[in-house]
Amino acid sequence: MCGGVYYSINDQDVRVYFPNPKAQLPVKARSGNTRTLAWGRRHKQAGALPLGGWARLDGIYAGRWDRWFPVPVKIPVKSFMEKDLEGHSHWYDLTRGQWIQGLVARHRQERRIYVVTIEPELEDAIHERWPRIMSG
Repeated sequence: MCGGVYYSINDQDVRVYFPNPKAQLPVKARSGNTRTLAWGRRHKQAGALPLGGWARLDGIYAGRWDRWFPVPVKIPVKSFMEKDLEGHSHWYDLTRGQWIQGLVARHRQERRIYVVTIEPELEDAIHERWPRIMSG
């Protein structure tokens, strides 16, 4: 489900994992600038937005996120980390022109970013969920 990411912002490399309550993800604005937003919400964090750091694509299409005014965004990372079914971490690099699709949700003044996930296409995939990788 993309439990960690590695990215650069303002000439600094950042490696962050979702369990960190201060975790933020980069968001590429239409202007081309990159800023960061809080990555999801954890159990003991205040707020009204959904718990977790991920949004299933099928749930988005089904309208489950509509009440939080979802906006699709680009998450520009160099690589991301997934744990396999046995709990081992694996890092995957993105190539130039690729990004992870994100969803920015909001409730009043609260704004958070969630990683959009899909089911793996391969039958023998070692992960239950996979971030939606886009390019263009």
